[in-house]
Amino acid sequence: MKHTLFLFDLDDTLLDFRASEHLSFERTLRALGLQGDIDALFRHYQAINVALWRSFEAGTVTKDFLKVERFRQTFAYGALDLDPQAASSLYLESLPQTVVLVDGARELCASLAAIGELGIITNGVDHIQKRRIASSGLDEFISFVATSEACGHAKPDTRFFDYAAGMARAFRREQTVIVGDRLDADILGANRFGIDSCWFNPAGIENTSLAIPSVEAASLREVIPALEALALA
Repeated sequence: MKHTLFLFDLDDTLLDFRASEHLSFERTLRALGLQGDIDALFRHYQAINVALWRSFEAGTVTKDFLKVERFRQTFAYGALDLDPQAASSLYLESLPQTVVLVDGARELCASLAAIGELGIITNGVDHIQKRRIASSGLDEFISFVATSEACGHAKPDTRFFDYAAGMARAFRREQTVIVGDRLDADILGANRFGIDSCWFNPAGIENTSLAIPSVEAASLREVIPALEALALA
């Protein structure tokens, strides 16, 4: 394998954020006194959250605004008299307690840590992401965590990748690869930064974007064989 520096996206690549998100959302609303079925409200929250994260990545909203606004809009939609600031605090506190690993994550990290250096690249909230990594048990394999909050720029901005590369023990562009599920953040960022990328695509989504992954993997168990094949190409 030619790669010695492996930059991993965190959510929906190594950690099953969708499962964690649902558990934390439910815990939050129950703590605020809401009873009954929350699934319809959760789906609306997810749509709001995705749109706000896209705005954050485009630099049009701040992360502090996003963290509260997603609940404000959700509660307005459901005509709920609940405090969005309190909901934001409860939700963020819950996330590190609801960590779910993507199948094969621990085995992949252990294998790659024996080959080279692993770093996490994430647009998530700095202290929350670090607590989630610690809760996941993957921290023993990870050399550094680069967050957009600490950097001041978000994926796919090349300044974020410059920041992440600067945290590595040794950075060589031709020996670095990004593994992530987001075409518009991880893969596009890799394209702009001039490094290899592995698109983690378990749902088999068709790529209709301008982002071009070097290789693709439908499961984490396919990542190493895909990277080995890339080295021989």
